[in-house]
Amino acid sequence: MYSPTTNIVLSGVGGQGILLASAVISHAAMMSDYDVKTNEVHGMAQRGGSVIAQIRFGKKVLSPLIKRGEADFLLALEKAEAVRFANYLKSDGVAVVNMQKVIPVTVSSGMSTYPDNIDSVIKERFPNVKTLDCIAIAREIGNVRVANVVLIGALSGYLPFDMEIWEKVISENVPKKALEANIVAFNTGRNVS
Repeated sequence: MYSPTTNIVLSGVGGQGILLASAVISHAAMMSDYDVKTNEVHGMAQRGGSVIAQIRFGKKVLSPLIKRGEADFLLALEKAEAVRFANYLKSDGVAVVNMQKVIPVTVSSGMSTYPDNIDSVIKERFPNVKTLDCIAIAREIGNVRVANVVLIGALSGYLPFDMEIWEKVISENVPKKALEANIVAFNTGRNVS
């Protein structure tokens, strides 16, 4: 599945940890001796708005931008955001989706509606999808804030990085007081089938 450059699109809403997820994955790629380029669009991240990040890694990467239809992986922390950015994924790409539903301000204000059939849309749109309830998993671990690391763990099995690198990168990017919960979250996500 790997081309000379691997392309990953991350999507979610502000406050879900997209930027941390991007940092962890890109640092794991750098520590694995890949050339890495990233970009993030924060938008209204502080207000629960849409957030997207892109990571490209390979022997030599010239641009951080991923064209639509060229992502090998889509990592989505919110299910409607998975559908919003689905057009970035290759036809044989893999979507890893947290089945959390976050109601945006436009819906709560009555300006738009949240799709009633979002689960069936995800199944139809992504022939190669791994879905997880990362919030429920994180609650079981005892820290709902590690849901994004559960999702990184689920993606990790598709990427060519050693476990030692993942653990080192997580320890360098999360607060020390939450390190144990994040390591458990990563391993739990990695082992979810």
